[in-house]
Amino acid sequence: MDVHPCQCPHCVAGPPDHPDRAIHHRLNLLLARLDEQQRRWLAALESQKVGRGGDRLVSRITGLNVETIRRGRRELDASLRDCPPERIRRPGAGRPRVQKKIRAS
Repeated sequence: MDVHPCQCPHCVAGPPDHPDRAIHHRLNLLLARLDEQQRRWLAALESQKVGRGGDRLVSRITGLNVETIRRGRRELDASLRDCPPERIRRPGAGRPRVQKKIRAS
């Protein structure tokens, strides 16, 4: 998986040695190695640290959708109660199975 390039104002138009640039790169490097749940939760945690406007800022930094980050925050607020540790997706979630076509002869 490729590392997402940060799109925040400091990284896009700021000086090349801006300290946020290295932090954002490391965050995106870590996110590239996590599964979808873990990415969502880490982004939500970082968003909570920022406070107001955190969802949008973290979205620009990570490339994750704002609604994905909000979902992660809701899951963290619920103590991950509805997120089984042995599954990435909830039962029944994801793409439906493809049924085999039976050829009539």
